[in-house]
Amino acid sequence: MAEAEAVQLKEEGNRHFQLQDYKAATKSYSQALKLTKDKALLATLYRNRAACGLKTESYVQAASDASRAIDINSSDIKALYRRCQALEHLGKLDQAFKDVQRCATLEPRNQNFQETLRRLNTSIQEKLRVQFSTNSRVQKMFEILLDENSEADKLEKAANNLIVLGREEAGAQMIFQNNGVGLLLQLMDTKRPELVLAAVRTLSGMCSGHRARATVILHAVRVDRICGLMAVENEEMSLAVCNLLQAIIDSLSGEDKREHRGKDEALVLDTKKDLKQITSHLLDMLVSKKVSGQGRDQALNLLNKNVPRKDLAIHDNSRTIYVVDNGLRKILKVVGQVPDLPSCLPLTDNTRMLASILINKLYDDLRCDPERDHFRKICEEYITGKFDPQDMDKNVIAIQTVSGILQGPFDLGNQLLGLKGVMELMVALCGSEREVDQLVAVEALIHASTKLNRATFIITNGVSLLKDIYKTTKNEKIKICTLVTADKTILYSVATTLVNCTNSYDVKEVIPELVQLAKFSKQHVPEEHPKDKKDFIDMRVKRLLKAGVTSALACMVKADSAILTDQTKELLARVFLALCDNPKDRGTIVAQGGGKALIPLALEGTDVGKVKAAHALAKIAAVSNPDIAFPGERVYEVVRPLVSLLDTQRDGLQNYEALLGLTNLSGRSDKLRQKIFKERALPDIENYMFENHDQLRQAATECMCNMVVNKEVQERFLADGNDRLKLVVLLCGEDDDKVQNAAAGALAMLTAAHKKLCLKMTQVTTQWLEILQRLCLHDRLSVQHRGLVIAYNLLAADAELAKKLVESELLEILTVVGKQEPDEKKAAVVQTARECLIKCMDYGFIKPVS
Repeated sequence: MAEAEAVQLKEEGNRHFQLQDYKAATKSYSQALKLTKDKALLATLYRNRAACGLKTESYVQAASDASRAIDINSSDIKALYRRCQALEHLGKLDQAFKDVQRCATLEPRNQNFQETLRRLNTSIQEKLRVQFSTNSRVQKMFEILLDENSEADKLEKAANNLIVLGREEAGAQMIFQNNGVGLLLQLMDTKRPELVLAAVRTLSGMCSGHRARATVILHAVRVDRICGLMAVENEEMSLAVCNLLQAIIDSLSGEDKREHRGKDEALVLDTKKDLKQITSHLLDMLVSKKVSGQGRDQALNLLNKNVPRKDLAIHDNSRTIYVVDNGLRKILKVVGQVPDLPSCLPLTDNTRMLASILINKLYDDLRCDPERDHFRKICEEYITGKFDPQDMDKNVIAIQTVSGILQGPFDLGNQLLGLKGVMELMVALCGSEREVDQLVAVEALIHASTKLNRATFIITNGVSLLKDIYKTTKNEKIKICTLVTADKTILYSVATTLVNCTNSYDVKEVIPELVQLAKFSKQHVPEEHPKDKKDFIDMRVKRLLKAGVTSALACMVKADSAILTDQTKELLARVFLALCDNPKDRGTIVAQGGGKALIPLALEGTDVGKVKAAHALAKIAAVSNPDIAFPGERVYEVVRPLVSLLDTQRDGLQNYEALLGLTNLSGRSDKLRQKIFKERALPDIENYMFENHDQLRQAATECMCNMVVNKEVQERFLADGNDRLKLVVLLCGEDDDKVQNAAAGALAMLTAAHKKLCLKMTQVTTQWLEILQRLCLHDRLSVQHRGLVIAYNLLAADAELAKKLVESELLEILTVVGKQEPDEKKAAVVQTARECLIKCMDYGFIKPVS
């Protein structure tokens, strides 16, 4: 019965195969394999499933199935040829050659076998030539780099070429096989910054997408040495080493989403130990005096990115538990740093905020109350352990730590405020004669006073002290903080004063003719005060930011609804918008919690206030890293306010900056793209792509370029009866480089995702081929690269379409570009052109020249 059913399933699989339903055919053959022990039938099933693997481009599976058929019958010519085809696609040309050689021996008159034999022979010879050439190039580069007498321009060129080579799989493997890691370590030993930087960037390329190489490099270079390099003051070096560590982490954890295969991968049994070691060293960096502020920030960035779960649906949060147990105290130490104390670690303006964000992410990643209770107890023990009546510095650090936690997980911060002596210590520090004590205390009181019961305690016990500080201190930052803390009922007055300082009321447009008419009729015409001119306003804004006004505003936003009226919210939104005007100031605003504070202002309040807050959010979202500006789940709350600005009733600047913000968000994750799609932003984005205004059209096209990665957006392009694809194709023919670049990026991703869109592209406009050729010849390399990717997608989609392209001038363009000598800048362009030519050779439309 089982054998008969296996035969039936084989026939069913054959029918599916003839109908080009290769997944169904594979399923039928797989089911049949489980039911039979007949060797002849087994060989046929494996051979047939190998054919399905070739059709679905599952070449590893195809080669494996063909091998099983050959194990049963070593003269199975179909299985031999199918394995040859799979191995060729996997780049194993020598093994593929042996298989087709065997086929040609069995059937010497078969022209297909003879042609494949000739093609593979040519490819192998070319590969050997390139390999020999690359080997000698690698050796030459290292000779130049390690020669102390090499000229500067030769050094720079050799370093750049090495970096480019390290980013290509073949080049990376070549460096690796030629003792490249050892030679790169020698480069690092020279201590010359430009050579160390080249070595780090080359290693980073070699690690990307290759778990075995990443493991070897990690062990050869050593984690402590990598972290030591990241700890330096040089920002460029610190960032490059951070990228190297991220590449290693991605490869070891599988986060790079690439397929890890081959015999080398079998050597890597378990990467958890290495990942834990990296995490441990990053945590040690946080509290080391030898680490620069830049290095500490990069360590925090790596922990923020790689420790908490990216999807809460994943059950395993063991990385977070490990960091809480082994590193939470170290993170708390960073949060509690006070810059004016002698014991302070080297910091940047962002360090404490990054540490607060990490605490927030770790706390959000906990799965149950016992885990959260454990987290809270560690924080309590750390803070109470700092209380010391004999050491004022320790007390200040304790309160600074509470203040930092309040800027992270707010509910945890409120629980810590309930610890015996915390609120009392804050008030006591206000009475200190040291400015550093006063500043830390009043900033902590700002964060603490957002709950009515805390505010009541402060009013009862601390207002007189705060008033004394306000009168006596010359420190403007302390003055602002005491003013905001002392009386929460004066929020409206404070907000009004700040609006006046920033001149952020709506200014009516002055019509010169009406002014002249008013003067002629001897009417009073109010003139602009000299201190309301832009230079003076900018100066006042700078002073407010320096004095820490953002922290004060963030505190005011957290106040109870009974205190914070809708009118006050509108005033605060106006102030935030004025503060965000200069892009250079937005990083400071984010570091002081301005991004988080704006979200509730954009969602609740007066209509005018919500628009002003949404505009300020757009300004921040356009230029900031969303993970830092809006940590955790807050980032999803930003989408709706930005989408609300895509309205014809809003002005052009609001439209433009909202599009820039959405572009930045849509480039972060598919979950954010999905959120933007669900907020029905797609039709509005498309409308702005039709705009006559160049900047609006450019911003909308760039946003669409990011959005097309989303499957639901792709479905809109696949649907019949719309001109979406036509618009994108025509925008590729625009004269504006930036519009072209964005449109070409969108088209490249769409044609890569769906073969149907490749064919549809040729039908939407008669100009498609001319536009494609212009892209492939573009002066701007990024546009040219995207054009070549589109060309490759079209070639790969359909043989008839490929033939049409080869018969056009495009073949000549691809040949010219492919023959160029690749340097660091042109490497991607030349490589893509060559891949297009290889695809043409696969079809047999062109032949390689010896």
